[in-house]
Amino acid sequence: MASGTDAFVKFDKVQKSYDGETLVVKNLNLDIAKGEFLTMLGPSGSGKTTCLMMLAGFETATHGDIILNNEPINNVPPYKRGIGMVFQNYALFPHMTVAENLAFPLEIRNMPKAQRDKKVQEALEMVELGQFGNRRPSQLSGGQQQRVAVARALVFDPALVLMDEPLGALDKQLREQMQYEIKRLHEKLGLTVVYVTHDQTEALTMSDRVAVFNDGVIQQLSPPDELYERPQNSFVAQFIGENNKLSGGASNIKDGYCDVTLADGTVLKAEATNVVGDGAKTTISLRPERCELAPPQPLDNMVNATIREVLYLGDHLRVVVSLAGEDEFIVKVRNRADRPAIEVGSSVQVGWLAGDCKALDPVA
Repeated sequence: MASGTDAFVKFDKVQKSYDGETLVVKNLNLDIAKGEFLTMLGPSGSGKTTCLMMLAGFETATHGDIILNNEPINNVPPYKRGIGMVFQNYALFPHMTVAENLAFPLEIRNMPKAQRDKKVQEALEMVELGQFGNRRPSQLSGGQQQRVAVARALVFDPALVLMDEPLGALDKQLREQMQYEIKRLHEKLGLTVVYVTHDQTEALTMSDRVAVFNDGVIQQLSPPDELYERPQNSFVAQFIGENNKLSGGASNIKDGYCDVTLADGTVLKAEATNVVGDGAKTTISLRPERCELAPPQPLDNMVNATIREVLYLGDHLRVVVSLAGEDEFIVKVRNRADRPAIEVGSSVQVGWLAGDCKALDPVA
């Protein structure tokens, strides 16, 4: 995390209320470093888009300060903040050509025409649309329109680029392609990007760090791998990726591990990630790919299960089992020639290592 002295963007004790009573953003403290790609991730109503709109200047903070490049910007109008914006609906002017759309932010900055034309062409080449300057937005595909929107946000060399669900209207294949293109531009140009999405895969793919929001509060701020591998609470574990959840009581906390006794009496060994103490309620988080079906050797946790459903997904099989009172426990099995036969209704043991399951607070 950027420190207070080198933070390029800083939210300092920022709150936001629309009605004067309910806070949709609660005491936000967040530092973003220059050149960082930070994603604000969370469900609808979690406060992530409100934070982006306050940074852009389209919403006003109820309390606290927003600082850009060491300058407070709470009272600076949006057009004077030097920020590029990309929206989900592209927000292109339909009556203008692509080149005119890109030239618009340069015109309002009184850039001379020759320099303007050069910048527009450079921006179009950057998003591989060099020959499309004379077309109207309606003559472009959705992916091409989104590239134009990205180019328009970058054409005036902004200090900061904000993106609000920019790929939400695209199909899966095009969405994935644009993820890589935006990340490539970020790295090539050294951009500082604040990106808002509710798509967890998008956040993990593109970001240097991800801030997971819920109920106006950042639940965890971490690099993608740490967020997935080491969630700090049950909300993050459930929201990021597919996850098995088993609830019980903690005991024998020692050397970073604990026992967790489930409702049916099953005792599991888990990493004590966020456990209050002996006897405390806890929720185990366990990724499906970390479980083994009929492991060849005993693992730290071995539990009898019954296979309920098998889905073939190409590179792996998604196997749903009943286990320790949980009927929707998921195991991902690699699809390889030597995998054991998996039949619905059959009994099998499921095993996993203690270090692969995290005992967390019970909030979910």
